[in-house]
Amino acid sequence: MDTKSPASFQEKALELLLADADKIAKLIKVQMDHLTMPSCPLYEEVLDTQMFGLSREIDFAVKLGLLSRERGKEILDTLEKELSLLHEAYTNK
Repeated sequence: MDTKSPASFQEKALELLLADADKIAKLIKVQMDHLTMPSCPLYEEVLDTQMFGLSREIDFAVKLGLLSRERGKEILDTLEKELSLLHEAYTNK
């Protein structure tokens, strides 16, 4: 019998979503530092694809009741702010 509580599933979902958000931020930072300019279409495509994927993961977790809609929005907003700061730092080099 599985003894995991709904709270442990919620904690695990949040942990996984935050890890994915962190991976996106790191991926973009690496691209900006080593590979390409932020105005490059490839950069924009990667960012759009990764952000869309994360938003779908968050929507799924919300539908399962593992995450509140507000917390999901908070994760996306935080990531967008981080990416905006990285973009600004790069363009001000």
